[in-house]
Amino acid sequence: EVRLVESGGGLVQAGGSLRLSCTASGFRQRNYARGWFRQVPGKKREGVSCWRSVDGATYYDRSVRGRFTISRDNIKNTVYLEMNNLPPEATAVYYCAADASSGKALCSASAYWAPGTQVTVSS
Repeated sequence: EVRLVESGGGLVQAGGSLRLSCTASGFRQRNYARGWFRQVPGKKREGVSCWRSVDGATYYDRSVRGRFTISRDNIKNTVYLEMNNLPPEATAVYYCAADASSGKALCSASAYWAPGTQVTVSS
């Protein structure tokens, strides 16, 4: 059974920073993708930042380039999202994700999800 456990969300003032963490268990694919999506009420869930093992490719949504950095700790099976200079538009529920990496565009979809963590950026 695949389980994703995330933490690090909260309330931050505009211009501040947060770091999200997500640890996976029961997920032992040779080739895989890990990353982060977000969703606000009334809108479709969208990819924020993802990484895949087959070639080390990294994806960042245009809205977060220069602000967010994805990283990982393979020993701990944990992926992180460092969020800097946060604007109010970054307010959303952030979902950690994991999937096999073949046959899909990076950060376009995912098979496994964490419950989500709320990030609120006040203006």
